[in-house]
Amino acid sequence: MKALSGIKVIDVSTLFAGPTAAMLLGDFGADVIKVEHPRRGDPSRGHGHAKDGVGLWWKMLSRNKRAAAIDLSTHDGQEVARALLADADVLVENFRPGTLERWNLAPEALLEANPGLVIARVSGFGQFGPMAAEPGFGTLAEAMSGFAAMTGEPDGPPTLPPLALADGIAALACAYAIMVALSARSRSSRGQVVDLAIIEPILTVLGPQITAFRALGVVPQRTGNRSMNNSPRNTYRTRDGRWLAVSTSAQSIAERVVSLVGRDDLVDEPWFASGRQRAEHAAELDAAVGGWIAERDADEVIAAFSRAQAAIAPIYDVSDVVADPQFRALGTEVEVDDPELGSVSMQNVPFRMSETPGEVRWAGPRLGEHTDEVLSQAGFDAERIARLRERGVVA
Repeated sequence: MKALSGIKVIDVSTLFAGPTAAMLLGDFGADVIKVEHPRRGDPSRGHGHAKDGVGLWWKMLSRNKRAAAIDLSTHDGQEVARALLADADVLVENFRPGTLERWNLAPEALLEANPGLVIARVSGFGQFGPMAAEPGFGTLAEAMSGFAAMTGEPDGPPTLPPLALADGIAALACAYAIMVALSARSRSSRGQVVDLAIIEPILTVLGPQITAFRALGVVPQRTGNRSMNNSPRNTYRTRDGRWLAVSTSAQSIAERVVSLVGRDDLVDEPWFASGRQRAEHAAELDAAVGGWIAERDADEVIAAFSRAQAAIAPIYDVSDVVADPQFRALGTEVEVDDPELGSVSMQNVPFRMSETPGEVRWAGPRLGEHTDEVLSQAGFDAERIARLRERGVVA
């Protein structure tokens, strides 16, 4: 028995926050039905790298989901959607505000038919406000949240991440919001609408920047790999050309690092007593730590830091990640049998649970692979499914 066994999720979302949230629910046993267009398919099928013409991002993003191809823009497709939602627990959508209403699938009507339904509406800017109708993506959230403004070198341009960061953060927030709504339903028997704007969750992980601005007028500046809150904190190059990251968020760790590199005298400086003050002397601390590291090979440095119980890590690319013994011990990578690719590897469920662990049971399915199965379970007989297929409503 999985933690979310018996929870039925209809995922009509695309790229990337909504589908990732639904994926996380599927990892723990929810029956996630991925609805995509019968002819175009989901955009993530063509996103990123492909092997033998099969999109690899799709294989991860739609793992543990059943695939049904339904044209929701048609009257018949909307009837199919209402039938699927009649006994569903969760709907995840990320269309522009007003799209569900235009398709005769307004939340009010869906909740009238199924009062326990949780409707997660993911959009760039939320369901109301002056920008609600604008196209919104994670990149815009990374720009508007202040993330890009505080990322990059001090004399360089604002820097965007090379991945769907805001979408990923929004996905975690969305999955959490859905679970909160399901928990509330367990007491009230009523579902509700979750309005999640991608521009907001990323603000939470940026820390108290709004608080500091309102209280003190502070606007975060770009500091490269340094931190405004502690030092030494940077990336340093070793004698053999490898890069290492050092963190000293705790005062005791900072003391161990400077002691290790032969600068015990720094601990006695009045400014060394707090991370904020140490950050004001980052150049001096970086010179001490970076100079010591530059005279040694990476393995020697890592071993010395380990003996001193100081925090350090190598800068990895993905080839290092899959070879690392800690990731292997955690089971971070999982290989899944797949009818299209033979097998496919991907990140495993992102955390472990002692009693109800999650599991990657299968990778993203083929377009419409489960349409007949899903519709049959919703009460459609074979003849009606055939007629819908002839009209191009399903595939």
